[in-house]
Amino acid sequence: MALTDLDRKLLKRCLSQTPGAWEDFVDRFIGLFVHVINHTAHARSVVIGTADIDDLCSEIFLTLLKDDFAVLRNFRGESSLATYLTVIARRVVVREIVRRRRSEAFGHVNARQAHVDAVRSNGTDIERVETVEDVQSMLSGLPSHEADVIRQFHLEGKSYREISGALGIPENTIGPTLSRARDRLRQSQLRTGA
Repeated sequence: MALTDLDRKLLKRCLSQTPGAWEDFVDRFIGLFVHVINHTAHARSVVIGTADIDDLCSEIFLTLLKDDFAVLRNFRGESSLATYLTVIARRVVVREIVRRRRSEAFGHVNARQAHVDAVRSNGTDIERVETVEDVQSMLSGLPSHEADVIRQFHLEGKSYREISGALGIPENTIGPTLSRARDRLRQSQLRTGA
């Protein structure tokens, strides 16, 4: 789809910082960004709330405003503006989801989330491990294919679906693998008195 005359004019107004242009831009594309956020979160098996949507919209808009509209200035007009913005928004959302998952996996979550991020899949709750040391304990002595599952879930923050695709294993084997590793960690902690 080609760049419409309406979007070309709106983009030109934004880049020249015409009064009211940014507000018109936000009004025109905020619905698109909310859709991209919801779709991307759903595709990555991430549950988000209204506050998360607001935060992610802010991140998208900050990305567009950064360095005097550098992202918008890089638009070449080879597609519709909506298509271009969808790609930008998705990249921002994926980056933020991954950043948040890593933060949670490394135990840098706020106080109300400090214990675990429970993930429900196939009727089984698996808790995300809070510290890198715990993950390293879980990895020691595991076969490499199980260690890959643990690493991707706890350190990289991937969903069951993403791990299944990356490792080429059935999605329904991931929960049991994580449970076995968690049990090993508990047993190890009991033996060492941790």
